[in-house]
Amino acid sequence: MADKIDITRKWNWPIWVGFFVALGGLFSYEFFVRFPITRDFPWANLLLFGIGAVLLFVGLFRAFGRPQLYRGKIFGLIFTAIALFLFTFFSYEIFYVLRQVPLSSQAPRVGEKAPGFTLPDQNGKTVTLADLVTSAPTGTAGAKPNWALLIFYRGYW
Repeated sequence: MADKIDITRKWNWPIWVGFFVALGGLFSYEFFVRFPITRDFPWANLLLFGIGAVLLFVGLFRAFGRPQLYRGKIFGLIFTAIALFLFTFFSYEIFYVLRQVPLSSQAPRVGEKAPGFTLPDQNGKTVTLADLVTSAPTGTAGAKPNWALLIFYRGYW
């Protein structure tokens, strides 16, 4: 038994780290969209995808170049395929689908009078724009006209 050769292969960390960094590139979009510098063009997400891809390819070269020393041939291929699919999905959504949102040519401009509307509030009570503008503020006497600030969100959250 003393002549037994124990060959243990090393953990191929670039594959695992690269996969999780690529996942971070997809799921961090909701965080980065909060900031104006990364809202219009997702450069931070693309950077994370790029770093993840480099690490995945380094791990693949290690796994296939020196298979007797490093693990990861199967997991490396699977993780790289998943990361490539996630990058393709992210790019499709950001660069194609979101560009298909129609222009807001019918939306009121700044300073222009808003059209009347009737919508439910957070309690389910019906509220109209006319009610908001003509009702007196809480705790004051008289029916002095109020202002209403309308914010139009295009897209989703």
